[in-house]
Amino acid sequence: MFLVKPERRRLLQLAATVVVIALGLASRAFPQWLPDSLGKYPGDALWAMMIVFGLGFFATRMRTWQLALWALLVCFAVEFSQLYQAPWIVEIRAHTLGHLVLGSFFGWADLVAYTAGVAVAAIIDNVALFKRR
Repeated sequence: MFLVKPERRRLLQLAATVVVIALGLASRAFPQWLPDSLGKYPGDALWAMMIVFGLGFFATRMRTWQLALWALLVCFAVEFSQLYQAPWIVEIRAHTLGHLVLGSFFGWADLVAYTAGVAVAAIIDNVALFKRR
């Protein structure tokens, strides 16, 4: 008998991605709904969750911890890329979509928010978005 790795449910991954995008956009559009002490960090955590679920849509058989590690690497790479401020990329970041995807300015606290978002998404992925055989 062959052991089959568990597999992510693509439709649930897609739904989770869409829900998290909507929540992230809402967190920026309606910041008054969140405690002032949290600042912009719920949006950052939700962005990281979107990366986990988005990668999970494609990497259906990757273990959750590996998926979380790759997502964290993507998040950290995007954050550290904000240290690069060449005119051409600053111009891209000046547009709404460019700003949402690439951010603008490096912040150490963003890395903490990304880590928290990836951790929450990994728990959700492991508990609810994986087919059990």
